[in-house]
Amino acid sequence: MKINSAFAFVFFAWLLIFTLAAKTLDPYKVLGVERNASQREIQKAFHKLSLQYHPDKNKNKGAQEKFAEINNAYDILSDEEKRKNYDLYGDEKGHLGFDAGDNRDQGGYTYFTSGGPGQRGFQNMGGQGGSQSFSFSFGGSGGQSSFDFGLGDLFSNFFGGGMGGGDKSGSSSSSTRSQFSSRSSPKSIRAVNSQVYKKEIFDKGMTWLLLSYSPTFKGTQHYESIIEEVANSLHGALKVGSINCETELSFCKDLGVYPRRAPRAFVYSYRVSDGGSLVEYSDDLAVKNLKFFCQEHLPRFSKRIDLSQFEVSSGAAGILPKVMLLSKKKDTPVIWRVLSGLYRNRFSFYDAEVHDVSDPTVRRLGVDALPAVVGWLSNGEKHILKTGISVKDIKSAVQDLSSVLDAFEKTNKKAASSQAKKAESESEDRQIPLLTGSNFEALCGETTPVCIIGAFRSSKARDKLEKILLSVSQKSLSRRQNSVFGSRDSISYVLLDASKNPTFLNSFDKSGFKSQDKLLVAYKPRKGKYAAYIGEVTSEDVERFISSVLNGDVKFTKTRQKPTLR
Repeated sequence: MKINSAFAFVFFAWLLIFTLAAKTLDPYKVLGVERNASQREIQKAFHKLSLQYHPDKNKNKGAQEKFAEINNAYDILSDEEKRKNYDLYGDEKGHLGFDAGDNRDQGGYTYFTSGGPGQRGFQNMGGQGGSQSFSFSFGGSGGQSSFDFGLGDLFSNFFGGGMGGGDKSGSSSSSTRSQFSSRSSPKSIRAVNSQVYKKEIFDKGMTWLLLSYSPTFKGTQHYESIIEEVANSLHGALKVGSINCETELSFCKDLGVYPRRAPRAFVYSYRVSDGGSLVEYSDDLAVKNLKFFCQEHLPRFSKRIDLSQFEVSSGAAGILPKVMLLSKKKDTPVIWRVLSGLYRNRFSFYDAEVHDVSDPTVRRLGVDALPAVVGWLSNGEKHILKTGISVKDIKSAVQDLSSVLDAFEKTNKKAASSQAKKAESESEDRQIPLLTGSNFEALCGETTPVCIIGAFRSSKARDKLEKILLSVSQKSLSRRQNSVFGSRDSISYVLLDASKNPTFLNSFDKSGFKSQDKLLVAYKPRKGKYAAYIGEVTSEDVERFISSVLNGDVKFTKTRQKPTLR
């Protein structure tokens, strides 16, 4: 009875494995590729078939089963280790003796073979060009009696553990769950958790394409392959990542990306918000459509301008250095959009379409080849940063121009430091002059574009205005340039004793601002216009007022008559 029971068990096991082996499909045949196919060929075949048999697209009977076969085949062949194991052993896990991938012709029969001392084996040959084989071993090393078919997990799941060194916990669902959870994404797709998101994605200026999924979902590999192909085509313009919402449940819910029935694709975009936000992709899952969606959500921090109308303000505190791309493109190039995101808080970005280096505006800038990048330091000093830019691919171009921008930023910091030291040295002997009849033409005559007048009616008000205007004049020593080619025009800063010169202020306003102990007047002698600042006077307020005057953001009023001093 014992012998018969053992024999019956072995026979049952053989039948079970024979059935499993018979159902094992050759992944190369499923995808319709040769055994020496490249990863690119495998990926293309997978894309074509998965689109054809996707359950959302194909409602025919058997389409869902076919789709599962396609995903399983791609899971094996897209993973280097699994493919190697399959090619060697016929099993992606690398178990010896279970070969469903050998396409040698063995005639299609089953036979019993000796596998060496203490080993016997059955082989089932699957016929022309598709042989399948498997073997069992009796009496393993050390003379122990064992039934190890290389399928210990299978017996553990069926019988609750113990057989063939399987998991003795007896949990079928946990074993299956573990296998799903261990599935790895393609190497080009970064696994993203809350730490990676905060450190590398959130508000860093780079666009990311993100996939949220659960390992138990069917079709995840199809999503990953589409995303990987988009990433390869835009290499350097964006980064890609995937979020496993089974292991990162709270993180997915906090982001609002939790997938309910299928994976979801998102772009971390700066198109909607300067600070960046997640935008979901909801169109058909096709490479062309997703690529277009990603391109549309690349940063747009560069301002498209007419070169002949471009002006550079300089000298004011807090002004960022400026960089401009000159190219023949009708729209802002992808490379420049990427850089405008990465450096958005460090430079002001501009770009202009030009037709040729013979264009007068291009020649006057000193550019001899296109595309070109021109930069202006915070003090208005122009630099030709790079001309005749050659682009092999997006990634290398971004890296190359990043080095150029980094070097220019260092130059700007050195220039700013030198200017600050010079201003500090000069400020020891400088003071804001008091406006009188003798110096009026020199300080606020028609040769001066803007005259900033600090009017006071008490010694306390004079001291405060003088201190503030002296500080601001050191930060903003010159007015903006009239154009990128013009020379700078100076601003005049003066003080006025309003109590001794009441008629002077009456020239601007009928009331003469008599109720004000101190105020600022921005006067444009050439145009006969003025703008007044009344209120709490602080360095920040005065600086903001003057910057607004220079940028044209303040409304000017015609003077009642030409102001004069005796």
